[in-house]
Amino acid sequence: MTDQAHVLLVEDNELVSDALCILFESADHRMSVTASIADTLELIATDPPRLALLDLTLPDGDGLSLVAPLRAAGCETVVALTGHDDPETRARCLGAGCDEVLVKPVPTRVLLAKAAEWLH
Repeated sequence: MTDQAHVLLVEDNELVSDALCILFESADHRMSVTASIADTLELIATDPPRLALLDLTLPDGDGLSLVAPLRAAGCETVVALTGHDDPETRARCLGAGCDEVLVKPVPTRVLLAKAAEWLH
């Protein structure tokens, strides 16, 4: 692959973001990490990703509030990463416009396989 796909991780847990950065960079993706809604809005104004992985609980609000701005910036795939494995959370994420909902912890093989599908 000549052009690295830009993947944005919106996650306020540093251990999770560090691990996912290593994982995606090892698969030859260009990673950006933000830990808040404000930082994400600033980043996507100048460097929109192809794939965004969103934590729902951020220090300055609900990660789902980023779905519309990400789409407007040209993000192709938005995936919710949540620790809540219940039908209400899944419905809320899909209703907000997420393409998929993954429950943390997501096995690394599964996440990389899904990313390959999303970034085909």
